[in-house]
Amino acid sequence: MELTVENRFLDAMNFRHATKEFDGTKKIKDEDFNTILEYGVLSPSSFGFEPWKFVVVQDEKLREKLKEFTWGAQGTLPTASHFVLILARKSGMHYSSEYIQHMMKEVKQLPQDVQEMYSGFYEKFQKEDFNLLENDRTLFDWSCKQTYIALANMMTGAAYMGIDSCPTEGFDAKLTEDFIKNELGIDTDEYGVSVMVPFGYRNNEPKREKVRQNVDTVTTWF
Repeated sequence: MELTVENRFLDAMNFRHATKEFDGTKKIKDEDFNTILEYGVLSPSSFGFEPWKFVVVQDEKLREKLKEFTWGAQGTLPTASHFVLILARKSGMHYSSEYIQHMMKEVKQLPQDVQEMYSGFYEKFQKEDFNLLENDRTLFDWSCKQTYIALANMMTGAAYMGIDSCPTEGFDAKLTEDFIKNELGIDTDEYGVSVMVPFGYRNNEPKREKVRQNVDTVTTWF
């Protein structure tokens, strides 16, 4: 079979699996891990406002503390080359926040008239289209949904490079938020933990081939 870009991408998708334990003797090169972070940074987000923060936990003592209430990473926290907490913004995503103003002015460098138009669209979107201002949790959950785009791109991009990963939701949210506040000094009024993802190199090959529903089963055409 001819090796095309499309085929290489499918190969990466088939290569990727939820690695529950890594080879602790193998480390990802700095340049390769920086590329994985770039995959996250370059991911799309609603209005392009990038509601994420990537926290890389390499310190062994911090990992041990995290392991106490992260039941989904018992095998990966001790063995992963790199362990990432993906945080999602909370109040900072409100249409009137300083962060949104910063994104439009300093990051996107939009002209003043475009900022005003953009801000109007964003306010309507939050108030009316998606009703995101109902409570703080609604806005946070919306931010979390977007971090999963970055998560997927980081994992698939890593797989393309022959690097393994494991999306991790198995943690106590309250204790993890206490951890990032008390141990890492992160403002939990601004950020919450959305998901975790370790990266490294697998110890063993999967016991069976990847099993998924057929495309026709999950697709409807009109």
